Amino acid sequence: MPSVIGPIVRLQVQRGPLKVGDKGAQRYLTEPILSVQRLQVEREGVLGLLGDETVLDAHHRRHPLRKNEDGAHGISLGFTSHYAAMQARFGNHMALGCAGENLIVEAGRRIRPEEVAAGLLVLDPMGRLKGRLANVVVAPPCKPFTGFALGYRTVAAEVFKASLQFLDGGTRGFYCTWDGENGPAIVMVGDQVALAD
Repeated sequence: MPSVIGPIVRLQVQRGPLKVGDKGAQRYLTEPILSVQRLQVEREGVLGLLGDETVLDAHHRRHPLRKNEDGAHGISLGFTSHYAAMQARFGNHMALGCAGENLIVEAGRRIRPEEVAAGLLVLDPMGRLKGRLANVVVAPPCKPFTGFALGYRTVAAEVFKASLQFLDGGTRGFYCTWDGENGPAIVMVGDQVALAD
């Protein structure tokens, strides 16, 4: 029996870039993030399903923004426990989903990179396998997201660096790919995520 972390509590797509402005002066925006009830996950990335509408995520390989040309980070996920830690450090503006992950999983503790290195399983509410998230790696925090976390306040360089380090190690989330062995799958709020053996 796989070790279940918890249910998926939020699904979302990025309709466009979250970092805007000239390099070196970029700001992080959450407006392009769209919450959906279902995602179609496939090797190339994810599509949000909203009624009859299909929304291509900005990291899908077919998206014109070409944010995932190497195919290494077509899907991202985060954990509620990590959001609780970010809120405790930075404030309530670090709302669930603000980091732009596609899947957010309820977790009662911090999930360490070494725990997810072997991959994750997506199960339906009855525990039946839908598919596997593979190639799970830390999504490194960027300077614009760290600025957003700090409320765009001017802080000492060491405070900014400490904030960047705090957000690393998976706190800001993880990138992964869909193994696609059984083809695409529909993932829904209420599905479960478990550690792969």
